[in-house]
Amino acid sequence: MATTNMPQLHTLIEGETYKAIQLKGIPGMVIPYHHNTGEALLVVKEGEALLRMADGEHTLGVGSVFIIPANKEHTLTILTPFKAVKVMSLDAEIHFI
Repeated sequence: MATTNMPQLHTLIEGETYKAIQLKGIPGMVIPYHHNTGEALLVVKEGEALLRMADGEHTLGVGSVFIIPANKEHTLTILTPFKAVKVMSLDAEIHFI
């Protein structure tokens, strides 16, 4: 059961070329459809989530590592208490649809 509540997004660290953003949420939270202006690497630290993209759905769990191509629309639904780190270039932005 999805809600309109979004998981917390918090910048952990910024370097000279990359930034790491922590995603943290509880079951039912959804990050609405969006795209990143640059490629992003998602590393799941806790829980499970469902990543939906035009080419299909991907269930991500602890230890999952997923590369999200630049400008590819996607959404993330939290299934169990969840924590992940998204790494992207410092100048990349998240644009909600």
